[in-house]
Amino acid sequence: MATHFRSSQRGLSFIGLVMIAVVVASTGLVLAQMVPTYIEFLAVGKAAKKAASGTTIVDIRNTFDKAASIDNISAISGKDLDISKQGDKVVVAFAYQREIHLAGPVYLLMKYEGKSQ
Repeated sequence: MATHFRSSQRGLSFIGLVMIAVVVASTGLVLAQMVPTYIEFLAVGKAAKKAASGTTIVDIRNTFDKAASIDNISAISGKDLDISKQGDKVVVAFAYQREIHLAGPVYLLMKYEGKSQ
């Protein structure tokens, strides 16, 4: 007499599917808010490199502000730049932070910093 054991069911339950969908959706929402701040960081770096070609501090700040208005940079302005000289090269450094509101009192803080070299 052969006995057939009923194989257990395999797969994903509906509750498991809903939980995975919630995790994927919330991760997607956070990423959708993070990507524009990173794109802005890249634009700030590009503007800092362009501004480093200036000769005076006022010229460097004005060049950065012009590039910032073209690239729609609102996180930092020319007056926030740290301008120094290393050897014979002008180095334009910057640092700023962006907050992304997640829910209630919860925020995601992103700290950006870079320099023109």
